[in-house]
Amino acid sequence: SPSAGLDLPGRFLFAILTLMMLIANLVFIEEAVYIYRKIPSSKRSIIIWINAAAPVIATTSCIGMWIPRSTMFTDFTAAIFFAIIIHKFLMMMIKECGGQKLLLRRFEKDRFKISTGPCCCCCLCLPRVRITRQTLFWLKLGTFQLAFLRPVLMFLSIVLWTNDNYTLYNLSPKGAAIWINCFVGILTIIALWPVGIMFQQVRTLLTCKKIIPKFALYQFILILNHLQTAIINILAMQKIIPCAPPLSSSARGSYMTQQLLIMEMFLITLISRVVYRRKYDDLEPPECTAEEAEDNKPTP
Repeated sequence: SPSAGLDLPGRFLFAILTLMMLIANLVFIEEAVYIYRKIPSSKRSIIIWINAAAPVIATTSCIGMWIPRSTMFTDFTAAIFFAIIIHKFLMMMIKECGGQKLLLRRFEKDRFKISTGPCCCCCLCLPRVRITRQTLFWLKLGTFQLAFLRPVLMFLSIVLWTNDNYTLYNLSPKGAAIWINCFVGILTIIALWPVGIMFQQVRTLLTCKKIIPKFALYQFILILNHLQTAIINILAMQKIIPCAPPLSSSARGSYMTQQLLIMEMFLITLISRVVYRRKYDDLEPPECTAEEAEDNKPTP
């Protein structure tokens, strides 16, 4: 156990971070009970999944902090969970518009702006695409491919790791890690693109559903879980983060990542509770368009 080699401040830090993780999970459980009682069943599971992102990442980081040898597995678990969340967030935006049929009816004369991040934010010359059932299918497929392929690649990585062909911090061209990581990176960028396209389209319509703060929280989790982790790992591999016996540079980098993530995900869990905790009884408040109110009349 790492706590055996810790001084008193170190043990105190571990205890505080573990307490933060436990509070985050309790807040999420309370929020899940609220969502289950107050939100229509069509949206219930999606919103619970999205709210679970921060507590799950906090939990995997805490396990990795206490049991350093499990880091690869905890990182993979968090990455797979977030891959599912990317798809769920796209589905939530469609549901908040009243479902696929109502979304198509509302935007039948509009076009998707596809020159958006992270793939094509610089390609302003790209044509706008008509909003049809087929384009919605391609957007859903774009996010679903990551939710499907990320676990497959994780399984492949573990098989290679058991055969000593996969080392997490070995990024030489002969190792499997760099190729798998590059492929996952490309798949992640492809998956984030449909969410950006959909958000640009529904942002104004769903202002009354607090879609902008919800999207901001989703982006924060993405940046902190992927970009921050990648930067700290690179600094550790370049020995910019110095080793402190008995911890190597990579082990110290891993500890820093896990401890930062626990604190950050704790804060995001608390903010998510404020943003998502509102009554969804009436689908559209009066300030939204009258057209939407008419669209919602036939639905029970």
